[in-house]
Amino acid sequence: MDKILFIEEVADLLRRTPAQLRWMVHCGTAPQSAMIAGRRCWRQSDVEKFIDEAFSSTPN
Repeated sequence: MDKILFIEEVADLLRRTPAQLRWMVHCGTAPQSAMIAGRRCWRQSDVEKFIDEAFSSTPN
């Protein structure tokens, strides 16, 4: 089972502030997330996939 990450942890991984990550969620440009018990959370594998896809779509 994946580790569940919360906004502060994901923001740190993406080198963003929590406010910037909230804006990414609002715009639909953040990694896939879900609301569980009233808190926005991410699966670690979804965040890693988001980062991997960013590198694979970036030209050299």
